[in-house]
Amino acid sequence: MILTLVKALHIAALILWCAGLFALPLVLAKHDEGEAQADYARLRRITHYGYIRIVTPAAVIAIAAGTALIFLRGAFVPWMFAKLVAVGLLVALHAVIGHTVVQMSERRGEYVPPSAVPLLGATMAIMIAVLLLVLGKPVMPDLTPRWLDAPQHHQLPLGATPT
Repeated sequence: MILTLVKALHIAALILWCAGLFALPLVLAKHDEGEAQADYARLRRITHYGYIRIVTPAAVIAIAAGTALIFLRGAFVPWMFAKLVAVGLLVALHAVIGHTVVQMSERRGEYVPPSAVPLLGATMAIMIAVLLLVLGKPVMPDLTPRWLDAPQHHQLPLGATPT
């Protein structure tokens, strides 16, 4: 029961986070250098509120619930580590979008947000990679060196513990 609730929370937060990673670049692309102050202020409030109050908490909840799922299911397999790398890339995109939101609000008139196309393309590619890894659970080679899997029977390079 707990596993099902954590998984539902993870999926719901992930949907909200990924939707926000799509929506924010599109809203930021609506910014025009010559727009009126009222239009600019409305766009800034929408992006700031969406990033701070919706997308970022959804990301934190998705990552926390996903981490709990790893431990609840014992999913310490190579495909999971590949998925965690992809999630790290989503976090990096999240930070880039947040930086754009901040730059747009602090540098009024000087800053033109980047095109939404590269951000949307990268977001889509990473989300597809995550879905393929999670749904396919591919057999992947274990790339860890053998010496990390077995004890080496060496003493620590320290002297006696001071008393």
